Amino acid sequence: MIERLDTNKLLKKFELSEFPEPEVIQLKHPILLCHGYGAIASLVKPSPLYDIALLLRSHNVLTYAPNIVPYAKIETRAQSWKRLIEELVESIPGGKVNIVAHSMGGLDIRYALSNLDIARHVASLTTISTPHRGTSLAELTLKTPEAIREKLADFLDWMGDRIYPHTKSDSVGSAAQLTRTYINEVFNPQTPNVDDIPYYSYTSAVGKGTSQPIRVIARYQNRHIFEEEGPNDGMVSVQSATWGEHIKTSNLSHLEQMNMRVKNDREIHFQSFWVEVAKMLEMKGH
Repeated sequence: MIERLDTNKLLKKFELSEFPEPEVIQLKHPILLCHGYGAIASLVKPSPLYDIALLLRSHNVLTYAPNIVPYAKIETRAQSWKRLIEELVESIPGGKVNIVAHSMGGLDIRYALSNLDIARHVASLTTISTPHRGTSLAELTLKTPEAIREKLADFLDWMGDRIYPHTKSDSVGSAAQLTRTYINEVFNPQTPNVDDIPYYSYTSAVGKGTSQPIRVIARYQNRHIFEEEGPNDGMVSVQSATWGEHIKTSNLSHLEQMNMRVKNDREIHFQSFWVEVAKMLEMKGH
């Protein structure tokens, strides 16, 4: 037994790094994380993107992950982000933030930039798996039999109103705005990019059509979106999430991007992805 023990390999685990602290990332402006549709993550952590904020703060990046209404139309959510941004920049030297928006949050910020005069406070917008061209998953959800859809909507609105009572939830109205028809025929034509604001995007692909794993519970929707739109992260396709300067396609599912349902061997992928996002902003001079 002793003869078979690889002592060099064992002791390698205890080898000390000369600089064990997290790598320092230096940005000109803080990061504001804007979450998307839904309230599941908010039931188990202070905000959906809270873990990311703590991770980036450990790398010297001042990062905020506030909450807004989980289920509401883009216009309503955008107004909430505008208010929070205006409050935040009052205490920030330079008066600007780098916005990194996940999922529907990217649509909220695009709307706010185009229609709510927040551009002077924004150094850059980076979207993560945002359905810039809609998602067939929203269409599938809205095709649920009416009786079931109404009960589900009542539950989601009830839950949304209790975890965020400041704004009335509207789960069905907001889901309808995520359909491909609405986004491509209404939202995008009315929401052009704002000059002088850099738009970056990250996409993700797991499950069907890739070698990357996806949880069993998400395989049906993953296959559905693949058949309709191609490779996807279980909620948003690569094609839909591409906007502005496309930086990278990651191998994290939509929930893993928020540090939800991440297995131990996948934790390193979650951490490295978000550190890469911050380092990209550093490289771009933001």
